[in-house]
Amino acid sequence: MSHPRPLAILGGTFDPVHHGHLRAAWEAAEALDADVRMVPARTPPHRPPPIADAAGRVALLRAALEGQDRLVLDTRELERDGPSYTVDTLASLRAELGPERPLVLLVGADAFAGLSAWHLWRDLFGLAHIGVLTRPGGGHALPADLEAFVSGRRADRVHGPAGSVVDIAITPLDIAATAIRESFAGGGEPRYLMPSACFDDPALLEPYRALGR
Repeated sequence: MSHPRPLAILGGTFDPVHHGHLRAAWEAAEALDADVRMVPARTPPHRPPPIADAAGRVALLRAALEGQDRLVLDTRELERDGPSYTVDTLASLRAELGPERPLVLLVGADAFAGLSAWHLWRDLFGLAHIGVLTRPGGGHALPADLEAFVSGRRADRVHGPAGSVVDIAITPLDIAATAIRESFAGGGEPRYLMPSACFDDPALLEPYRALGR
């Protein structure tokens, strides 16, 4: 009997999307034999608003994802009113997928260490597995409540629809959207940190180039 292929999601502001985001998603797709949805966030409540609006960030992602079909854009958080809680996103995906297909929430190791501060964080495990994107030699101590909760959930691979924590080793690419925005603000052109397709249409990068004017 064939098992359904996992679906993984990687959320983020993607302001702008860069090779660090895309390579992490691609390596996770290969490690899990999964399809990956890239889920741009609405304006997060706990940080400054993105430089590019939702339409601009989506257009950049569309350009970045051209030419392959394993990483797919998913705009459900941008289309939903109110705060974008991950638990709501996973619940809507689970409703579409049905109860059996494995669903994996991809998070960086630093974000995972802060998981117990997330809205209804324990409910995440009833909806999905957590795939922790880990870098060689990187390790984050977990708060006691989170460590106790996940200690019996760690697994080497995804099995079943939800509930486990799986480490996914990725190649560390030291690329940050902050540094890309700073490059634009200084009049630079941060090629090779972002897909070349992002530079093909000058309008795509106009919000960032305007930082330097």
